[in-house]
Amino acid sequence: MKKPLFLFIATLMCSTSFAQHSLVKLWESDSVTIKGPESALFDSKSNSIFVSSMGSGSVVQLDLKGKVIKSDWATGLNSNKGSAFYKGMFYTAETSAVAVIDNTGKVLKRIPIEGAGMLNDLAVDSKGIVYVSDTRTGKVHRIENDKPTVYLENIPGANGLLTVNTDLYVVGSTTFQKVNANKEMSKISEGFESGLDGIVPIGDKEFILSNYKGILYYVNADGTNQVLLDSRANKIMANDISYDSKTKTLYVPSFGTNRIIAYKVN
Repeated sequence: MKKPLFLFIATLMCSTSFAQHSLVKLWESDSVTIKGPESALFDSKSNSIFVSSMGSGSVVQLDLKGKVIKSDWATGLNSNKGSAFYKGMFYTAETSAVAVIDNTGKVLKRIPIEGAGMLNDLAVDSKGIVYVSDTRTGKVHRIENDKPTVYLENIPGANGLLTVNTDLYVVGSTTFQKVNANKEMSKISEGFESGLDGIVPIGDKEFILSNYKGILYYVNADGTNQVLLDSRANKIMANDISYDSKTKTLYVPSFGTNRIIAYKVN
């Protein structure tokens, strides 16, 4: 291989490996309707966002421009946080139980988690198995056929969850790990400030993580990460995020300012 060609290829590989990503703010919701938004769940079927309004114990439905569709889609919840849809059912983590809600917003039942300290994020796999994290006890619970069991322990600040095929991705206060079907854990990335919260997949083995204090990280496939946004100086938090892969839009709830903020991911 000729030297100039070799140098060109090497340069191209390096620039690809260390490509910098960025965010462009698209909109933010009003600060009146939502009280303490902990989670913003994008739903591709309804083309809307379901917000866990933790401060009011309700779920608010927004359109994709941040306008309110229904301020009381679901009510009567207890400190509701992470949420997920599965076969028309909406699952959300309350303090010590998982609430199961139908597509009209009616709470059908609750699945209590014995010994729970503060249930937080929630994910459902392709078989309908529910995983829910308990931040205060450092555990992840697994719910199958409405029966919960302890799945993982000793994860300080256990929070964000994501299911991909048979793998479960788990975010702790400063850790980001993958757990396979045999419960073998492997580190994905490190070097985060304490306070990690949500996780969304962006591409093949690429992710965005949120830190509730107001930081967004982009995690590359090789495990390196970069800070996409640090809004701590403005006291704008970044809680349980979601992502629309078709439009490359990231939806970020800011608990302290009662807003949902949308960003284009570049």
